Amino acid sequence: MIERTPLRGRRHYRAWRPISTRWMDNDIYGHVNNVVYYSWFDTAVNAWLVEQGMLDMEHGELIGLVVETGCTYARPVSFPAEVQAGIAVSRIGRSSVRYEIGLFTEGAADPAAQGFFVHVYVDRQSRRPRELPEGWRRKLETILANEGW
Repeated sequence: MIERTPLRGRRHYRAWRPISTRWMDNDIYGHVNNVVYYSWFDTAVNAWLVEQGMLDMEHGELIGLVVETGCTYARPVSFPAEVQAGIAVSRIGRSSVRYEIGLFTEGAADPAAQGFFVHVYVDRQSRRPRELPEGWRRKLETILANEGW
């Protein structure tokens, strides 16, 4: 028997982003296709980074490269559902950050899916890892995961 990662409730997450499903998100089986969930993860985290002044997509010296990712699917989501993406940071390294994301449908206590990805922050030009600036660390610490799920 395969052991599943335990689902983390809303209390685990520290920042939130609303996401509207679109008609085109549904696949032939009538639910949101699995690849869309990864797009939502990326959208939620990167929007937060932009809002915090940490991600400048055109001119920033540091960029985050995804080096690892995963997702646990718990139940289907279908258009026209509204989704709330919960975001948390579970680890801050020298040049890397592990982000955790829970996707909740309106009113649900448990996520429809939860996932993670790891960014390694590198110099835009050389693509070599760079240490996270202290100001970034302080902002990332504001969304450290609440372990009391």
